[in-house]
Amino acid sequence: MLFLMNDTVLSLDAETLASAKQKTTAAPLNFDFISRMGQELYSEDPLVHKNRIERAKRLAALIVTKAPTVNAALFLAPMRGCSTDQVAYRYAQVDFAVLCGLASRQNDGALTTVEADRSVWKRLAA
Repeated sequence: MLFLMNDTVLSLDAETLASAKQKTTAAPLNFDFISRMGQELYSEDPLVHKNRIERAKRLAALIVTKAPTVNAALFLAPMRGCSTDQVAYRYAQVDFAVLCGLASRQNDGALTTVEADRSVWKRLAA
């Protein structure tokens, strides 16, 4: 399964998804709690999706277990060590063809933050 975390396309394997499902079943985590976990991760390191990809994958898997239609998340921290309340976040359901295109560009080393932003998050002027 493909999941866009900020500007990085993650490939979530069945084992990662199964582990996340098991965790949410064993200790019922609600979606707000998972969002808060994401805020905490990004307040510690605003580039978790680049620097600690396994953590980003685990977060993505938890998101998917609670919201199966969500396949993209954006977490924005103003700086390292900021308050978790300062980390803004958004979720999206991105067309599979768009995700595949972004993944292909990433595999070619050509995916940029601007391209991911324009394709999904629409924060920058076109």
